[in-house]
Amino acid sequence: MIKKAVIPAAGFGTRFLPATKSQPKEMLPVVDKPVIQYVVEEAVESEMTDILMIIGKGKRAIEEHFDRNFELERELETKRKFEELADIRGISALADVHFVWQKELNGLGDAISCARHHVGREPFAVLLGDCVLRSHSPVVGQLAKVYEQHRAPVVILEEVDRSRVSRYGVIDGEEVADGVYKIRDFVEKPAPDEAPSMLAIAGRYVLTPDIFDYLDKTEPGKNDEIQLTDAMRLMVQEQDMYGLRLDGRRHDVGNKLDFIKANIELGLERADFGNELGEFLEFVTRRRSGDAGG
Repeated sequence: MIKKAVIPAAGFGTRFLPATKSQPKEMLPVVDKPVIQYVVEEAVESEMTDILMIIGKGKRAIEEHFDRNFELERELETKRKFEELADIRGISALADVHFVWQKELNGLGDAISCARHHVGREPFAVLLGDCVLRSHSPVVGQLAKVYEQHRAPVVILEEVDRSRVSRYGVIDGEEVADGVYKIRDFVEKPAPDEAPSMLAIAGRYVLTPDIFDYLDKTEPGKNDEIQLTDAMRLMVQEQDMYGLRLDGRRHDVGNKLDFIKANIELGLERADFGNELGEFLEFVTRRRSGDAGG
């Protein structure tokens, strides 16, 4: 059983400036929780309770979020806000969360290399810290089950429109079971007419410690960074790797439009104001239709 998870969260979040000038993009709220808390909860729901976060400059707020805040707890207790108090205490009790600093931002592959000593010789999960995935069960837990079956690395795959395929790394592979693919190769940002599939890597991985050896061999690629996809390309030439097609929704909350969509979709699920939000969206839609008609 996989117990360790790695969450890279060191990037600047430049797509969200100026909001991320003084706060990490991973701390931006989706409804009433920061993005990275959803990611940690997914790991915990998958029984991965030993979590290493890779952070960089300006990310102290992430550390503080997962630590106790005794002053706030006393204030809530004094005001008899016991529901909020339980929520706040529950955050620090979610898992054993550790932190390591990525000294230079040299790409996702370099960030994963920072986890080498923490994971040791165990298989481990990787969950990107700015990506919220919604499915019938925790997505990284689904990957862990595929890993247990095949004893080989596995990534989550999202089927994307052909017009958008050039934005992603996609796989070349064949379906060997319902939604499970044996991967032959990874292709980074192919032209739409050259893409071997419409299945894009979608921010969740289960990897074996062999990946560190391949990262050591990986030359800097785009933006002079060490790319995880490049290391996986080396890896798949020598050993089996698999992909699992996502049955659900992915929100890349480092993207402004998807961030807004995530807030709307998760807001609509709320029992306390979801119906009111739905009515508001219907009102806005009618008003916009009326403006267009006028």
